[in-house]
Amino acid sequence: MTTPRDPDQLLALIAEGILEASDDEIVAAAQAHGVDVTALERKVREIISTRVTAIQAAPQPNFAIGATVALRSDPARIGVITGVTPSNRETRLSVFIDGRLETWYLSQVVAADLAPGAVHATLDEFSARLTALQLSEPSIANLYSLQAGRIDFIPYQFRPVLKFVRADRPRMLVADEVGVGKTIEAGLLLRELQARRPLRSVLIVCSKALVVEEKWHREMRRFDEEFVTLASDDLRYCLDQTDIEGEWPDRFSRAILPFSLVNDNLLQGFGQRGGGRGPGLSTLDTPPRFDLLIVDEAHNARNSDTSLHQGLRLLADNAEAVVLITATPVQLGTGDLFSLLNLLRPDLVIDRPTFERMAEPNEAINAAIAAIRGASDGWQAAARGHFQEAAATDWGRAMLAPSPEFRNLLAATAAAETDDDRVRLIRPAEGLHSFASMISRTRRRDIGNFTSRKARTIEVPFTPEQRTIHDDLLSLQRAIYLRTHGAGPLGFLMTTIRRQAASSLHGLLPFLESILSRRLTDLELVEIGGDPLETETAVDSIRAEIAAIVERARALSADDPKLARLIEIISQKTEMPNRRLLLFSSFRHTLAYVEAALRANGVRVGLIHGGVTDEDRRSLRKAFALPPEDPYAIDVLLSSEVGSEGLDFQFCDALVNYDIPWNPMRIEQRIGRIDRYGQASQTVAIYNFVTPGTVDFDIFDRCLLRIGVFERAIGGGEAILGEIAGALQAVADDFTLTDEERGARLQQLADNEIRQVIEADALEEREAELFGVRIERNRIDDEIAQASSRWLEPSALERLVGLHLERELEVGRNPISGQGPVKSLRLSADARRRLVPARGRGTRLNLAEREWESWLRGDQQTLALTFDRDTANTDRGLAFITPVHPLTQAAARSFARDEEIQVTLKVADPTLPVGDHPFAIYQWQMRGLREDAMLVSVVEDPIVSAAFTDIFATAQDADDVGLPSVAVIEGLEGWHHELWTRRRAAHIAEAGEIARFRRDSLEASHNARIAILEEQLRLVSEDRIRRMRLGQLARARADHTEALDNLAAAERRADILPRRVAAGILRVEH
Repeated sequence: MTTPRDPDQLLALIAEGILEASDDEIVAAAQAHGVDVTALERKVREIISTRVTAIQAAPQPNFAIGATVALRSDPARIGVITGVTPSNRETRLSVFIDGRLETWYLSQVVAADLAPGAVHATLDEFSARLTALQLSEPSIANLYSLQAGRIDFIPYQFRPVLKFVRADRPRMLVADEVGVGKTIEAGLLLRELQARRPLRSVLIVCSKALVVEEKWHREMRRFDEEFVTLASDDLRYCLDQTDIEGEWPDRFSRAILPFSLVNDNLLQGFGQRGGGRGPGLSTLDTPPRFDLLIVDEAHNARNSDTSLHQGLRLLADNAEAVVLITATPVQLGTGDLFSLLNLLRPDLVIDRPTFERMAEPNEAINAAIAAIRGASDGWQAAARGHFQEAAATDWGRAMLAPSPEFRNLLAATAAAETDDDRVRLIRPAEGLHSFASMISRTRRRDIGNFTSRKARTIEVPFTPEQRTIHDDLLSLQRAIYLRTHGAGPLGFLMTTIRRQAASSLHGLLPFLESILSRRLTDLELVEIGGDPLETETAVDSIRAEIAAIVERARALSADDPKLARLIEIISQKTEMPNRRLLLFSSFRHTLAYVEAALRANGVRVGLIHGGVTDEDRRSLRKAFALPPEDPYAIDVLLSSEVGSEGLDFQFCDALVNYDIPWNPMRIEQRIGRIDRYGQASQTVAIYNFVTPGTVDFDIFDRCLLRIGVFERAIGGGEAILGEIAGALQAVADDFTLTDEERGARLQQLADNEIRQVIEADALEEREAELFGVRIERNRIDDEIAQASSRWLEPSALERLVGLHLERELEVGRNPISGQGPVKSLRLSADARRRLVPARGRGTRLNLAEREWESWLRGDQQTLALTFDRDTANTDRGLAFITPVHPLTQAAARSFARDEEIQVTLKVADPTLPVGDHPFAIYQWQMRGLREDAMLVSVVEDPIVSAAFTDIFATAQDADDVGLPSVAVIEGLEGWHHELWTRRRAAHIAEAGEIARFRRDSLEASHNARIAILEEQLRLVSEDRIRRMRLGQLARARADHTEALDNLAAAERRADILPRRVAAGILRVEH
């Protein structure tokens, strides 16, 4: 730095740095720079005097404490002055903004413009704003998952979603029967939650078989979600990271955990080399808190003494939302339902006596509902009497009588005057069921039969040559069974070989070669119907015997009566209007053999199994759906159960079981691929191929036919159907039985199982009312219609996104083009970069976010997309723009922040009064115990008000109509204030009632839970279990304290925050 030669200039430079210094600091500065102290003091006073004079002479903004100011550089940033600090240099302001205090200088600020700035908007902009508001502040009244998955629209699958969003706590037991679509329902629940709150972490826990066949991976891809499977090392890493960081690692934020890993290692920690254990769920200071926990086949955890149950309890206790999936019938008598509900809601279903008390009021509630529905003379008095009877039970006195909902229902019942009033009572009355909010169960009979099933048995005997090989194989299995008692992997392996022989002896050779070369994968074993097993040792022990069979199978002649009969059926089918045929086999080698033979006979055929990629599976499904005249169509599709997972074939009306699974559940899953919602044919044909003289034939003829699985969807749960499969396996493998004894045992088994299924169904039919799970078929359609919003339809999302892109990129036009459901988005590299969202380091993206940002950062200018669910389901290569897609969310955030808009519209409607009708739309944000948001319209004319939402479907912009005046808007504001005042008072009062009710409930449930835990602790002697019980006690007390604190805070927060978002004039013409 060059020293100035002018002494006065030097003094000025030194003085600039010490204008606010003390006398001692000025002396020290003078000495440090070698200048005269008096001269420096004089220069400091001179500069200060000059600046003070200048400030006094300049016009000063009158900014006092409490004034509202904005930044000159960003007028949208507005804050309130909380402090003013004069200074020799420049006055400093303390400004409260964005929830914190910031320091600004006087020259940085201007007076904030707080005048309401309404913007004149078009009808499209007005509609986009309402869509954005519903997306940014979701409402309990609306469903956001209706257009959010690559699935067929099946109304009853939204039933658990409706219950879930209305429940006081996001926890649900989905107990649907086989084939209803429980995994799709779980995906819809995930999407619904995602539309309402961030879902940073999701854990799915299921059987190893479901992990191997990637069922959950495939189903979640329908919702643009990518999951990873946790192996043992991954789980150890996750526990270690949770211990270090206090959070589950982001890279496994979408994970699938097999039941086999929910063991002592997970609970207590993995063993370490130096001894001791690492962190486990029960020893972590901060257990992982998942935003959503999904447990499939949850009935496997019904035994509370198992590691599986204890591990799931710890995961569920620390999860925000929990979905348990099972096909267990809803019955009071079994312990299964109590165990699952206790796992789901231990705060409510505390113990078995509590569970039984909870069911007591439901019979009286059902009687009240029946009286309301019956509408006979005196129905109000009868209904109120039954309600009072319910409230007089132990559970009713504690939970119903003090409930605001119950008292409101009693009052509404007494005041009901019209049929509409009466019908409106049914839903809140059903909501009184003790378990209704926790359980969703859909049975096939509840939703009706989609078609009738016409089953045909195709008996095809072996040729003499085939019979010899099969019988010798059976003799070998008998000898091995008697030698080893049929236990372990060897018994399973021999049964599998015999079943392959019954399926196709021509597929036996490559199957045995795969066994000898150890190429039989876990997935193939799952497809066959077994569990992944260690079979290498078993193979080695019978290698010589298998090699001998291989040589005989290699010499087998090409004559195959079973294949010939299949080709005959295919030929007959090609003469029918619907020529498609879906063929199932449990064995890949059978499928490969049949495929090659059909191709050689000129049949247009495709093949899918668990080893075929998702893209190829969808392509084959698409070709199968093509009309027969299309050159790319296929007429016959061959599949394994795993291969068809997630694919629906309601356009096909005939199915071939080339071999018969022993598990009725797998048979139902096969038939359910064509006998499903949307099947156009009144009848579906089922061809069952069987070979007399085989054990498979005996099982089919003596048991499966008698059970009736081929003619109808049988009832019962997965546990019952699984027991049938296990019993059949035991009978088939018992070589101490003669043929006559085996036949008699199978027939007895069928009779027993038929009786068990019938009894279970009858019991559930009687008890379904007690749990509030019965479905009225028309009811779900009505509820979905009520939960639908025109502002959330695909066309509304397309409008919002198009306007957002046009505005954000300043292109003057919508960059999305295309007349049909398939659209094209074309953007330059610069435009794409402008849309890349800012993200923190380490943020894990979901599949939709990753694919969107990959396109934005890539070199492709065009993106093919769709807003239509059916189109997205057909073509998985299209980007699917849903309510939760990052582009939609960005558009919603942008439009929701806008100022109030004003619009002028016109509509021709002879049912409405002619004239100009002013209106205003407000957004109400309900705060407190029941947080919600809604759009409230204020219209003077009651007829126009009643039809207001539907008007926009036919409304148009009206440029010749003037905007509403200030006086008109003030008048609307007055009406709104009256409406808001009444609703706010009711909301606050309701919050107080609910808080008192919940506080009493929390205390009662907490005391009961503590008593149980203390008793369990008293009975424990093992240190490890004692530590776990002490941890549970500590968590229970902490949870109780936290729950009470949260309840009090929510009660204090109760309010309705109003905001006018739009106003305008609607001109009605005739």
